[in-house]
Amino acid sequence: MARRDGSIDPPVLETPRLRMRPHRADDFEDLAAMWTEPAVIRYLADQPSTRQDSWARLLRYIGHWQALPYGYWAVEDKATGGFVGEVGLADFRRDIEPPLDGVPEIGWILRTAAHGRGLASEAVTAALAWADAALESDRTVCLIDPGNTASLRVAGKHGYREYARTTYNGGPTMLLARPRGG
Repeated sequence: MARRDGSIDPPVLETPRLRMRPHRADDFEDLAAMWTEPAVIRYLADQPSTRQDSWARLLRYIGHWQALPYGYWAVEDKATGGFVGEVGLADFRRDIEPPLDGVPEIGWILRTAAHGRGLASEAVTAALAWADAALESDRTVCLIDPGNTASLRVAGKHGYREYARTTYNGGPTMLLARPRGG
């Protein structure tokens, strides 16, 4: 339900294999470990995240739901309860041209052990179904390193199409958009 300021209580989403719930402080160790895995950060950062960076990221995820009508979910394996990664929508106010401000930006990141199993697609499908039903935005966007073919496949499968190439954090970046409803 929406609050007077437009924020909402984060929903819990479920798929056949995944449970997507709001982040909690006790997700910190799993999140911090994931952001040091070389295969995870390969296209996202030049070096592993420090614990301080991971803590700030976790608080940013929690805060999104408090300030906006969307945010990120912690993704768990339903069978084991284990932390798989995170997926969600954000407004990071990135210093990028063209600007993304005000348009929900989807992102997904999964632990190395979860790669290649279709879990990113499963989580993105759930996040977009929720966004299409709950948000008023006429589109969502994502940014992906052109070398990240796995994420480009996930984006393409969900209707994202390139609309610009730019530089972000010193590296080449593709900007992709998807109209509401796919």
